[in-house]
Amino acid sequence: MSAGFRFRDYVPEETTDKGFDSLFKIFMQLVTITSGDVGESLSWLNELDKQYGLTDDGYGMGNFIEDLKKKGYIDENAQEPGSFNITAKSEQKIRKSALEEIFGKLKKSGTGNHRTPHTGQGDEQSTDMREFRFGDSLDQISMTESIRNAQLNHGIGSGDDFMLTEGDLEVRENEHKTQTSTVLMIDISHSMILYGEDRITPAKKVAMALAELVKQKYPKDFLDVIVFGNDAWQIEVKELPYLQVGPYHTNTVAGLELALDLLRKRKTSNKQIFMITDGKPTCLKEPGGYYKNSFGLDRKVINKTLNLAAAARRLKVPITTFMIADDPYLKRFVEEFTEVNQGKAYYSSLKGLGHLIFEDYKKNRRKSL
Repeated sequence: MSAGFRFRDYVPEETTDKGFDSLFKIFMQLVTITSGDVGESLSWLNELDKQYGLTDDGYGMGNFIEDLKKKGYIDENAQEPGSFNITAKSEQKIRKSALEEIFGKLKKSGTGNHRTPHTGQGDEQSTDMREFRFGDSLDQISMTESIRNAQLNHGIGSGDDFMLTEGDLEVRENEHKTQTSTVLMIDISHSMILYGEDRITPAKKVAMALAELVKQKYPKDFLDVIVFGNDAWQIEVKELPYLQVGPYHTNTVAGLELALDLLRKRKTSNKQIFMITDGKPTCLKEPGGYYKNSFGLDRKVINKTLNLAAAARRLKVPITTFMIADDPYLKRFVEEFTEVNQGKAYYSSLKGLGHLIFEDYKKNRRKSL
């Protein structure tokens, strides 16, 4: 009789941890969703505590709030007594939490750790070997491999019979490292919270995780974050937890213009734009005010957007579009936009957004754009 398996319903173990750490993880998520509103986050946490019993008689919500203050994660608002703000320590913790949640735990490495396909007089050894060439330095020679070759080619003699020739020498290739300038564009138009779906929170988490990744693994890189609605403006990384959607249309042109302006100032060979959006361009800024049309694809708006895609291509700046929507007519626009720019496009669910951006960022580090 062959051995078999017996299946039953999986029942998760009940957590016994009702202390600070378990509450803090939930609090960090709530602070991100509420755009840094400590009071609203604590209200939600209280409701969750009532429903799921997150605390007990030994450690209550009052203890948790006191610990948040003592550990430096929140401080009292001087203008509004009794209310709290998150601190710079919390902002950094939110970025790190986003990195762990989206990309997993990443091992730290040295600075400037991007690879290109080019080898030669670089600054980090690779695993690739080749024959010795005139001009190679002595420190590039792999002595272990070279001596092994000499023994195989000439045999092992005794005394002074050992022979090492130029043909025995092997050289370990060096890899060049490269700096990259990236602009991350985030759509904050009203549609990012329409239809009962919160699209802005995942976008914020991706931006915070990418910022933390660059800071930890690629500190020589440049990452600029801009948001675009009726207009476009640059924001600091520390502002990301507080980012909110506004009653805006989608001025993709303004976002692209600002992104290209920022990249022109960067003296790096690799430049790229990542754009997270869920809708079509619907707005332009003109001398007399705003030109808006939310009904269908407006030719005037689309043509100017495509012109900027072509301009970015001439500047050798690829644009990767992450479209959080699957409308057929939007896909046709994105396909045309991508073809004009010779960039890439992903039609991503919110769940897979972070992984796609992370993988694309790493791939683009290995080539000159």
